[in-house]
Amino acid sequence: MELTLNDFKTFEKQIILKKIGISGQKRIKNSRVLIIGMGGLGCPLLTYLASAGVGNLGIIDHDKVEISNLNRQTLFNLSDIGKFKVVQAKMKIDKIFRAIKVRKFTEKIVKKNIRKILKGYEIICDGTDNFDTRYLINDECKKNKKILISAAINKFDGQIFKFNFKKKGPCLRCFMPERPEQENNCGSDGIFSPVAGILGSLQANEVLKTILNLKDDLNNNILLFNALKSSLRKIKITSNPSCQNKCQK
Repeated sequence: MELTLNDFKTFEKQIILKKIGISGQKRIKNSRVLIIGMGGLGCPLLTYLASAGVGNLGIIDHDKVEISNLNRQTLFNLSDIGKFKVVQAKMKIDKIFRAIKVRKFTEKIVKKNIRKILKGYEIICDGTDNFDTRYLINDECKKNKKILISAAINKFDGQIFKFNFKKKGPCLRCFMPERPEQENNCGSDGIFSPVAGILGSLQANEVLKTILNLKDDLNNNILLFNALKSSLRKIKITSNPSCQNKCQK
């Protein structure tokens, strides 16, 4: 799709950047990104991808808004409580960016439906809060050569990693071969609300860098953020010869 006059007016501050320009904005507009989880990570992620002009967005979450979500899930307010997160999120984005197509899925992602849902998207963003779903998403992305950009938050810490399964390299199971016995998430351990906004924004940053094919991306790396120290640290992930996804072959 070509850029419209409205596109030029809306995204002019991006288009004047030399690393983006008209051709880069076209790539952003024609990209297809799926966001799995419309929580503390998904809200800023969706906001910034829509604000950047990503033309086709999918959002999936089977949860409804609760009052305890409001301190970090910035797309929602008191009037949204009891309603599906994806329905309310789409409504908010539609009011600002009418030309952007947001498709909503009010279902839980499971083995039976994951292939069908992921099929229409190039970049998959994982913002889920349990290891079983993370492994499921990782394995499906690996199998179908998708690009996976995932983030997780807990207490005062966050992490983001990227795997480009179009190329050979490691996967999540290389880094974490087995599911931890204890499930750590916001519900059980708590979360410092700015961490959600920072990691969701970093996730959006990585998605856009990937669309624009910019150098120095996070491919096969994990970026660790600590809010108390205001520190960032990058760690390289290598292929594990014992990985069940046979990442070294």
